[in-house]
Amino acid sequence: MTNEDEGRAAAESEQESGTTGTGARVSADGREPSAGSAAGPPSERPDPEAGLATAEYAVATVAAVGFAGLLIAVLKSGTVRGLLENIISSALSI
Repeated sequence: MTNEDEGRAAAESEQESGTTGTGARVSADGREPSAGSAAGPPSERPDPEAGLATAEYAVATVAAVGFAGLLIAVLKSGTVRGLLENIISSALSI
């Protein structure tokens, strides 16, 4: 086997295993990932969903406050107040 054949065989082996001769991971196109990429074992990668629960709680809290404000505005209206007074007075007169 010539040096060229050995080099080609080593490159094919590296592509199949996903590593370079130094053991570094390579992407599907054969390039080594940059230092800032999410390479490494899954335990070392940042969680892509980290912080989502906090954002969901914030959105739900804002929605609840908005609904409470709307409910207070409706309950303070004269029409609703009259309906509630009629319901309470009819319930107490029974």
